Amino acid sequence: MKAIILKEVGEAENLILADVPVPSIAENEVLVQVKAISVNPVDAYVRRNKPYLDVIYQTTGAEHHVILGWDVAGVVTETGKNVTKFKAGDDVFGNFKFIGQANAYAEYVAAPEKELVLKPANVSFEAAAGATMAAMTAWQSLVNIGKIKKGDKVLIHGASGGVGHYAVQFAKHFGAYVVGVSSAENRDFVLGLGADEFIDYKTQVFEELVTDADIVHDTVWTEDDKHIERSLKALKPGGTLLSLIVYPEPEFIERALREKNVNVLRVNVTPNENYEENMAYVARLLASGEVKTHISHVFPFEEMYKAHALIQTKNTVGKIIVVP
Repeated sequence: MKAIILKEVGEAENLILADVPVPSIAENEVLVQVKAISVNPVDAYVRRNKPYLDVIYQTTGAEHHVILGWDVAGVVTETGKNVTKFKAGDDVFGNFKFIGQANAYAEYVAAPEKELVLKPANVSFEAAAGATMAAMTAWQSLVNIGKIKKGDKVLIHGASGGVGHYAVQFAKHFGAYVVGVSSAENRDFVLGLGADEFIDYKTQVFEELVTDADIVHDTVWTEDDKHIERSLKALKPGGTLLSLIVYPEPEFIERALREKNVNVLRVNVTPNENYEENMAYVARLLASGEVKTHISHVFPFEEMYKAHALIQTKNTVGKIIVVP
């Protein structure tokens, strides 16, 4: 089969097309013919940072090839002997073996049945593939950890991005009042997702405009606490700050609780015990049309490097999809 392998850590051009064996499946796994792959910022990050590649891909040194990717939609072609959830011919999607070696940049993948759900018939493979890691990250943040509820005022950074555009839609589904933060060129898109207010982070100071949020969903890529310090100011006493990128320092967490009674929580995006239930809920929202995947770019398999170069800019709208 064809797969995209990482010949060495570094630039996007190091992702090359190669012939590799079709994977064998374990007793609890299914073999999926991949129809669409979602590319995430973490993919590009580990591609160019070996320490993170070693941790997130869990390299052992014995791999014949490093094949990135964790998000797919496709068709089940074979099932392990202990599989009861799916049969050959089922359309499925999911984010699987994260953290670990999912090897999703391939024409076929071996995936645990518990980390996939049925794809709704009225949802494309591309849209389903998009609603995997990014959607689950937004869900984990707002629903599982943030405990969002009707009437909450929620400030969502990066509201036009892969995670952010799902976060806006999930927040509205649960009855929240949503303030979306993005750049001015994405104003209509963010408001079209259902946001009640829009803030242009380039020309406006969000923490001066919002000081009474119940929840702040902070997805800004930074190396320190400066941005979450600003997000803290946007919260009312008793609020919740959800940090998806920065690992807040213990001193910051303690001070936020002591001085403002704000809980600062680092969002862990790895699948939890509610993964199947959460994915099934998202599948229902996709099927009903209440939540939609916005796809900004679709690349053919051999142009995976272009997808990586684009997502590495951190300025993409919605999702980037690659089709084998």
